[in-house]
Amino acid sequence: MATKRARTQVEPLTLERWDDFVDLLGPRGACGGCWCMTSRLPKRDYAAGKGEKNKRAMKKLVASEHPTGLLAYRDGKAVGWCSIAPRSEFAGLAKSRFAKPVDARDAWAISCLYVDREHRGTGVATALVRAATEHAFAHGAECVDAWPHETKRGERAIDLFVWMGLRPCFDRAGFTEVARHTPARPTLRAEPARNRRARR
Repeated sequence: MATKRARTQVEPLTLERWDDFVDLLGPRGACGGCWCMTSRLPKRDYAAGKGEKNKRAMKKLVASEHPTGLLAYRDGKAVGWCSIAPRSEFAGLAKSRFAKPVDARDAWAISCLYVDREHRGTGVATALVRAATEHAFAHGAECVDAWPHETKRGERAIDLFVWMGLRPCFDRAGFTEVARHTPARPTLRAEPARNRRARR
């Protein structure tokens, strides 16, 4: 089991790092042939593309230099992934009950967090969320939204159902709740530091 003292380096996903992404997500593309396309496509298109088609679609996005996300590395190996891009890139969120837009601001969205099993609970997810928000702000985002799963006290999270992350790591990264459209999926938002100061 990895320790929290291990150094985490975060880098944008590029074609040069594509093989690292593939190795991290494994033969099932993290889960059921997803390849992090579930939020990027309408439900029907996503289902039709499960597996190699979704993998090719993701690689095409990376090749086009669309913003897709960040990889976390430890000792030169990819151990985590965070999907981050403008909300407009995520067609799969358009009809989501829990991810309804809060306002008309130019928000980026964190749509997925995936951490290698051996490195879960060691700070990788929090490092990714922090790096993702700074990445978005550096590219002009007005704010960053996320919809992590919120567990009740004593409730054990099932990995399969928390692919948008768990609330505590977003709290640690400075996100605050701005809406709640379903009971267990709050809308959390991060603001650039200058905006946070102005709103106080």
